[in-house]
Amino acid sequence: MDVGVVYCNHHSADLSVRERLAFNDRDQIGRACESLRDSFPAAEHVVLSTCNRVEVYSAGEQHDLPGQDEVAAFLSDFHGVPVREFADELLEARGPDAVRHLFEVACSLDSMVLGEPQIVAQVKQAYDEALTRAACGPLTNTLFQMAFRVSARVRSETSLAEGRVSIASVAVGEFGRSIFSRFDDKRVVVIGAGEMAEETVRYLADEGAKDVTVLNRNAERGKALADRVGGTYRPFSALETYLAAADVVVSATGSAEPIVSYERFKKARDCSRHQMFVLDLGSPRDFDPRIAAVDDGVFLYDIDDLKSTCDRNRRRRHREVERARVIIEDESRKFMQQIYHRATGPVVARLRAQWDEIRRDEVKLLMSRLETTSPRDRAAIEKSIERIVNKLLHPPLEVLRDEARSGPPTTLVSALQRLFKISD
Repeated sequence: MDVGVVYCNHHSADLSVRERLAFNDRDQIGRACESLRDSFPAAEHVVLSTCNRVEVYSAGEQHDLPGQDEVAAFLSDFHGVPVREFADELLEARGPDAVRHLFEVACSLDSMVLGEPQIVAQVKQAYDEALTRAACGPLTNTLFQMAFRVSARVRSETSLAEGRVSIASVAVGEFGRSIFSRFDDKRVVVIGAGEMAEETVRYLADEGAKDVTVLNRNAERGKALADRVGGTYRPFSALETYLAAADVVVSATGSAEPIVSYERFKKARDCSRHQMFVLDLGSPRDFDPRIAAVDDGVFLYDIDDLKSTCDRNRRRRHREVERARVIIEDESRKFMQQIYHRATGPVVARLRAQWDEIRRDEVKLLMSRLETTSPRDRAAIEKSIERIVNKLLHPPLEVLRDEARSGPPTTLVSALQRLFKISD
């Protein structure tokens, strides 16, 4: 049994690549899970897609797992992106490295914003979608449930969750404050009505923002968000009007294509020249990146612009990171021991069954020659032979367990199969 992951993230790939490979909603993730399930039916699969990563986890027998080239072909077919345009951005991990990677993701050690709480919820959604689409199974179930437990342990035993621990908080606290000294007199326009948009507006409200307008294609969701944050809802068709007047724009729609082109933004800016802070949290991006050059009053930031600030925060919290890594290493080792032990199970079961059959046959033959033996003596003889068999089996099985603690006991399992003529 083995675990593998093929992925790209904010360490290995630019946003321009990640946004082309992203799965933009749960339905897309679900269809991706079904496609992997149908293409590689002997393996289990979970697809994780966030603004910072696209990852395909697989589990099963080693020869059944899709490799890097196969996952690249799958992503290419699904998104219609030529493999040559992203293959070099993909990374692959197997066995303990794959398990450790998932645990680091779930614990937000691999996040752009160290300690951010949203990622574990996103991992849970990915797992739930795979479960719904019948793409995962016993091994991935165990793996992801342990990932959630490890995340909870890191959050309770370290201080990673203290301070600014979300993209929204860093964006407002670091970038917004570098442009505006106050927000209570600023007009805030929010495009989208998801969790990221709401969280960012709440941070802006904590900084004093009062004038908030929510634009969303779905009126019901837009009005609900506006009510929760004390703002006003306006239809998405009014976007250009409100863009022209906005001081702060927060966009996180999950749209597959940019919703604000260079031309559309320039038209809105022709009506005004005041400073504007545009925070594009979409992946793919909601704004054409060229809008930053429309005029000197536009300050555009996207997900990748947060990286240097987040790296600086990470360096400041080196000690907590190391404490978290110790926990992750410990839990990764435990999980791999479970996998290796589980891999030996069929061989152990067949070996025991083989020897039990021999024991029963020999006891039966012996008893047929000892017809005058009392039932009590018969039971004692049978028990004695059973102990002998168990003692003979104990050394090879003990060695097998020891080997499984440190790695896959492939060589030893093969040797036992040959020595005792155990068929697969």
